[in-house]
Amino acid sequence: MSDTSLSPAAAASATTEAARQVTFRGGGFAPVSYRWIGLAVFVTLILLAEWGTRAGWISALTLPRPSDVLATFGELYQSGLLFKHMGPSLSRLFVGALIGTGLGISVGVLIGLFSYVRSGLVPLVAALFPIPKIALLPLFVIWFGIGEGSKYALIAFGTFTPTVVATYGAVDNVDRTLIRMGQSFGLSWWSIVRKIVLPGAMPGILSGLRISLAIAIILLVAAEMLGAQYGIGAYILEAGSLYDLERLFAGVVILSLLGVLVSALIGMVERRLLVWRS
Repeated sequence: MSDTSLSPAAAASATTEAARQVTFRGGGFAPVSYRWIGLAVFVTLILLAEWGTRAGWISALTLPRPSDVLATFGELYQSGLLFKHMGPSLSRLFVGALIGTGLGISVGVLIGLFSYVRSGLVPLVAALFPIPKIALLPLFVIWFGIGEGSKYALIAFGTFTPTVVATYGAVDNVDRTLIRMGQSFGLSWWSIVRKIVLPGAMPGILSGLRISLAIAIILLVAAEMLGAQYGIGAYILEAGSLYDLERLFAGVVILSLLGVLVSALIGMVERRLLVWRS
């Protein structure tokens, strides 16, 4: 007859295994943000550039010293030129992107919800999407003049089509099981859209906004290089024509910081609107 009893050591091990707590993983594959890593990467690259230019490994004709670029920032700030260029650029970016993304989200939701709208507008959006928006700048100048109107129109049109595509794609990707569940509970059409479709599509819409606003910054520079006295694009164009690398890189860094700021703002919106994902 075989002995089925456990030894004291084995029994203690089994008891410990049974009492071990399982870590809660309800959040799924939740990304963790280590902001210091990104900051460390930036600082490392800047230090390498500074060391390379001072040691002679990097020619001053191709890359200025970061310390000289920082000094140029100080001169821009003290002279007031920084605000003279940033003010018009932020205004153009805000107005143009607001018009383009606002219309894009509205049209994208309509395409996602209504079959007739989808049949009529998806081919039109597909035809407009591949057109290089910068190539249309002369046409917008003819239509709206060389003033602010053409700049607003270029940024709005450039952000409109990618926002439409991202929005109706996000609406299409909402879990149909949740929609059927809402119908089975007797929710009205508007309640299903407001409580299920729009919240479910919001992650995709916000991801599309990140891309659209990055495109808006690119188009802002292109628009300001044509017929603008003040603006980051005009500042970069003037510095490039004079081959002033310190000012040129200062303008590029300003654009980079603007992109980081826009991304941070969208991240704040995501944390407020997408609490249900955690």
